Amino acid sequence: MAKIVFYEASETDKVQLSDGLQGTDHHWEFIPEPLTADATDPEAEVVSVFVGHSHISGELMDAMPKLRLIATRSTGFDHIDLQAASERDITVVNVPNYGENTVAEHAFTLLLALARRLPRTLETTKEGVYSPTELSGFDLKGKTFGIVGMGRIGQHSARIGKGFGMDVVGFDVFEKPELAEEIGFRYAPLDEVLASADIVTLHAPLVPENVHLINTARLKQMKQGAILINTARGELVDTHALIAALESGHLAGAGLDTIEGERFLNEQIEINTVLDNKTTKETLINLAETEALLRMPQVVVTPHSAYNTVEAVGRINTITTDNIIKFWYGETPNKINQ
Repeated sequence: MAKIVFYEASETDKVQLSDGLQGTDHHWEFIPEPLTADATDPEAEVVSVFVGHSHISGELMDAMPKLRLIATRSTGFDHIDLQAASERDITVVNVPNYGENTVAEHAFTLLLALARRLPRTLETTKEGVYSPTELSGFDLKGKTFGIVGMGRIGQHSARIGKGFGMDVVGFDVFEKPELAEEIGFRYAPLDEVLASADIVTLHAPLVPENVHLINTARLKQMKQGAILINTARGELVDTHALIAALESGHLAGAGLDTIEGERFLNEQIEINTVLDNKTTKETLINLAETEALLRMPQVVVTPHSAYNTVEAVGRINTITTDNIIKFWYGETPNKINQ
């Protein structure tokens, strides 16, 4: 029997995770807040977190001396110190596949909102203005759709793009020619994808070499009037550079489900505090840049919710409980190499 603590658990999570653990002899608890130093449980043998605001450091692990398993309810795991976990003989598992179609569909939700100027159209309609002449959009058919990262989500995005009649070009470190032939896209180097695409969508993982993958130089490579979509990780894009590209008009718009400084949106920060601490200064810069993006009319932002459908959340929680149950029988099907 293990004591399991689920952090950042919604009401839906509580129901689905409890259903998945029914019939076991484990004891589990739910905490709606992130895992922080104030919320650690020294008796916890398993903790399960979401990718949002729980950042598991070695210090937090030390505060839970009985901890044996970290089960993140996400594909990404950059919020967990894997080296610290390995040093403490703590296993880390994730949910590698749960919503590749879900995230790809959300990427197109953002793109269509920009293509048809949906936010402003809805505003003017509610204001009683029914003239469409000032709100012309653009067709997707015939446009070049560039995909950075041709994993499962990128593949679904390619299929959707082909369905819209788009010319799809993709970049990936590991090319699969047979996949390109099956779906009907072509591979190209990253520079060529950026230079040729009318729309660029990011589906790359966040690894150290990909931090600020889209920076000032790469944004300059993009077409004048292109659109950037990011449903992957905020840190893939240099926010300062993105704002400059949008303000100059080089980019026509951006659809963002994740932003580099998004974690600061839920924090209460006293702007007038004397800024003696470098971290605080960086936090305020990130917050200011994030708020600048939110105010831009050519930017559509959603709150890291690309995953959030009934079906996808159900798959996340089912795989998570399966990960936990199997771990106690000596199996770790979704173990992250540490």
